[in-house]
Parts: sequence; C-alpha cells; structure tokens
Amino acid sequence: MANNMNSKMTNKQAKAGLDKLKMEVANELGVNLKQGYNGDLTSREAGSVGGEMVKKLVEKAANEMNSQN
Repeated sequence: MANNMNSKMTNKQAKAGLDKLKMEVANELGVNLKQGYNGDLTSREAGSVGGEMVKKLVEKAANEMNSQN
C-alpha cells in the first residue's frame, strides 16, 4: 500500500512538471496557452508545443545518459 501512495505522489509531481514545461514551451513559441480548455488552438499550435516538449525531454534524457558515462 505504501508503494501505491508513493506512486500517486510521483504521478502528481510528474504531471505538475509536464504542465510547467508545457506552459514554458508555449510561452517560448508565442502560443496563447491557458489553464484548462484550449480548444481554440490550431492543430499547428498544439503540435508545435507538443513537439517542442518532446524535443526538450529527449535532449534532457540524452544529457543525463551522457553525464552517467
């Protein structure tokens, strides 16, 4: 049961971190992203935010892997 509680806390922390990254990326790209519903975004805007998030996460993972070696 303790493991399940730890897992839930980690999931909340991960979600909060991804939400923060999403807002930072949207701001960098000039996309008007707001908390909650964003149905007014174009597919291009939403895709550019998601794509840039993936790019940053991959770069971070690569840097962490390189620093371990």
